[in-house]
Amino acid sequence: MDANPVTELDEAHSLQLLATVSLGRLVTVTDGHADIFPVNYALSADGKVYFRTAEGTKLAGITVHPDVVFQVDHIEGDKAWSIVVRGTARRLDGFTEINRAEKLDLSPWIPTLKYNFVEITPESISGRGFTFGEEPERYTGY
Repeated sequence: MDANPVTELDEAHSLQLLATVSLGRLVTVTDGHADIFPVNYALSADGKVYFRTAEGTKLAGITVHPDVVFQVDHIEGDKAWSIVVRGTARRLDGFTEINRAEKLDLSPWIPTLKYNFVEITPESISGRGFTFGEEPERYTGY
């Protein structure tokens, strides 16, 4: 068993891991209520997270309250990792920035039209790695 089954990941390693998968969860807060949405995403070379969305709750939420949390997890065998990005989200408006986002090859996974590109600029990125194993014996001496 590992001496420490939980390890902190630095920002550079966390970004490397974020680039290896494409499904995450976006957390928004509107009127004091948190919502969570699964989104497929792409990571740009400068560490920003991009996704596409249709008009609706997600887009309205980030328009009113742009502070978001974005989380990605991955499990492989007896190891896992979890990355949390806290940042500011905004809908892309300019032709140039939308063109740049389109080059990330970000397509909807479901057959819906999603005309809005959203960019999350990270304010902090934290990650943890996990090694699975049996629960240790509990201390029973009183």
